[in-house]
Amino acid sequence: MDQINEIKDQERVVRMQGIVKRFPGVLANDHVDFDLIHGEVHALLGENGAGKSTLMNILSGLYKQDSGTIEVHGKKMTFSSPRDAIGAGIGMVHQHFMLVPSQTVTENILLGLDEPRFLLNLSTYEAKIAEMAERYGLHVDPTAKIWQLSVGEQQRVEILKMLYRGADILIMDEPTAVLAPSEIEELFRTLHSMTEKGKSIIFISHKLQEVMEISNRVTVLRKGKVTSQGIPVKGSSRAELARLMVGRDVVFRVEKKHQVPGEVVLSVKDLKATNNKGICALNGVTLDVRSGEIVGLAGVAGNGQRELADVITGLRKADEGKVLVQGEDLTNQSVKIGIEHGISHIPEDRTHVGTAPNLSVTDNVIMKNYQHDPVGKGWMIDSTAATDYARELKKAYDIMVPTVKTSVRLLSGGNLQKVILAREISSLPKLMVAVQPTRGLDVGAIEGVQHLLLAQREAGAAILLISEELEELISLSDRIYVIYEGEIMGEVKDGDIEKIGLMMTGTRLEEILEGEISHE
Repeated sequence: MDQINEIKDQERVVRMQGIVKRFPGVLANDHVDFDLIHGEVHALLGENGAGKSTLMNILSGLYKQDSGTIEVHGKKMTFSSPRDAIGAGIGMVHQHFMLVPSQTVTENILLGLDEPRFLLNLSTYEAKIAEMAERYGLHVDPTAKIWQLSVGEQQRVEILKMLYRGADILIMDEPTAVLAPSEIEELFRTLHSMTEKGKSIIFISHKLQEVMEISNRVTVLRKGKVTSQGIPVKGSSRAELARLMVGRDVVFRVEKKHQVPGEVVLSVKDLKATNNKGICALNGVTLDVRSGEIVGLAGVAGNGQRELADVITGLRKADEGKVLVQGEDLTNQSVKIGIEHGISHIPEDRTHVGTAPNLSVTDNVIMKNYQHDPVGKGWMIDSTAATDYARELKKAYDIMVPTVKTSVRLLSGGNLQKVILAREISSLPKLMVAVQPTRGLDVGAIEGVQHLLLAQREAGAAILLISEELEELISLSDRIYVIYEGEIMGEVKDGDIEKIGLMMTGTRLEEILEGEISHE
């Protein structure tokens, strides 16, 4: 008997059967079955573009299925809008938050509700929201404005919005993609607290470790189809789930060839710079990267990593210090000058910095060479040559898109990252600054990105890898610098995770070594 019908003695709160959803050129959901049991966390796992978010957008009323049925608490439902879904007790917390920055937490939660209609006594509603926040462990100040909150706190506001509207079925779309490790732990505690109080949660993800940690059951999608439905997480392995996701065995370690690095390509000396708020973000940073090596930069988010990448690539001005590329002073030079000197940049923000969302794949991949042969012809662009070039990159980098004329805003996160990598690597860089290159990607895409970075290392490029994934930094990097509050705490070559962890919290390497000597 089908596994979905074998559930006994438990209340099924959602049942989706035979869901089909098509977009132009794409079959996003191909006769998908899915169910959710009262009080569980059910993970919906799959690669970027596998159809996870589409399926849940149907359940939350944002899309309407082409065929198939939805039952909620045993009743067949037809949703025409998210309001219909929330009326049935289903709420979705999207990966990109839908909040008004200038309004308070309470005002955002009340926005769009029928009550209060005429008179708004904010203090009354602030007290209600504070009580609800306390009950579910969603610690946030109801009077704070959204712009004052961290990303993790903003996510709690989104969850509170759904709970305040009466949701007992909560859909979390890639909830950890924008969170720091400590915030992820806090979120998981919150989700456990909610299921203990009778809520049911659908957890959309592609991160195997998190799925193993948080969920009771898992359904796996691959290319719009279910490859495994509702299997218990206990008894499953990361390797098995990865194989179901990508259709092949995934190697969780990288093979890095030994090679001797060449001459210094990037030299940063005593660099000082401020962040967007005018506060010191870099305070005398000095480091270097040689050709044929990957140098990692470790640190808790917000300790100057983004500002350092921006200064090196010409997106931010330095107040003091030097940025030298192959001996030439490029301090405070334009992005264009940097490109001409062989700098490639994989930015943290793919949508607003890395790509032009409303332009096509073709337009995005030619951004660095539109003035040169064969794409550029004087003042004109040879559209045929541009299209051919984009098609070559689409094939070489396995960019899953119907046509190179498609706007990149329609691409999944993994395919968007492939567009950026294709553009940056095809320019044959001398220096590559890669910021969070695998954040938000599935295991298959992560493996592909890591192999591309290692291939560039073998080709002689100098790579500065900025990542919050310590496992990734240690496996890929030849050396690792650690940054804390805009200062370099030290450099390690042996991947000693204990030393790195201590430096990430503000202890300088010299102090750690002195402590080791004193203990001997």
